[in-house]
Amino acid sequence: MLPDTTLPASLLAVLESVRVFTAPSFRTFCHLVAGSIAQTGRRTVCGMLSGAGLAGMWPHDRAHRFFARAAWDPDLLGIVLSHLVARTLTSEDAPLVAAVDDTLFKRSGKKVFGAAWQHDGAAKSPRPVGRGTCFVVLGLLVVLPFCSRPVCLPVLARLWRPGDERSKVELAAAMIRRLSACHRRRRLHVVADAAYHGRALRDLPGRATFTTRLPSNAVLYDLAPPPTGRPGRPRLKGERLGTAADLTAQLVFRTATVARYRRRDQVLLAERRCL
Repeated sequence: MLPDTTLPASLLAVLESVRVFTAPSFRTFCHLVAGSIAQTGRRTVCGMLSGAGLAGMWPHDRAHRFFARAAWDPDLLGIVLSHLVARTLTSEDAPLVAAVDDTLFKRSGKKVFGAAWQHDGAAKSPRPVGRGTCFVVLGLLVVLPFCSRPVCLPVLARLWRPGDERSKVELAAAMIRRLSACHRRRRLHVVADAAYHGRALRDLPGRATFTTRLPSNAVLYDLAPPPTGRPGRPRLKGERLGTAADLTAQLVFRTATVARYRRRDQVLLAERRCL
């Protein structure tokens, strides 16, 4: 069996700082992490055992049991990891920047929980469809001195199944609320693509912002007017402003320099507060 002392001291220090397991589970966790790092092929459970050199020494049930029945909370592990990332890789007074997206982990077999045919954004075929499990992932964006662009470090994830009562946007909103609640002294800026928009984002904490691209047919409204004092429910939104394309004729644009796709570009920006 691979002794604990063969793991690098720096790796053991990182794993100790996110220790949310019992002693036996923590030992299994350390070896699975080492196997995942050493594995050059697929990072499945059996692949991690193989990467750690334990495929012929440990019963496979020991590793599978860690994920299926061991007493540990993935959310707690993610929150502890997020504090480690924020404390080590960001400035103390800087806001946290996060990204949300979903990814399809291809799986075959009739008994894989949550597996189904669904959208696969990484598919190389003309039809972006694949069979597997889909996870909505929330990661922190950090700048590392040896990388030319920011790196996203995943900290929280939720399994989404087709036909589930909660949408991907609702799962993302729940993770954002939890992350913001656990970092009370930090502002949280979240970015996502056009798939993430909807009513679930209305109830985000006041210190959290969410940036996404509106659908081309999204209709915008002015802010709700103040209550009139007359009987009846107050208005929930103001006058109809139209689509984003309709607003371009009314807005004043300014030139700004932004960093994107490993280059700096000149773009036109305009701001309008609306619903």
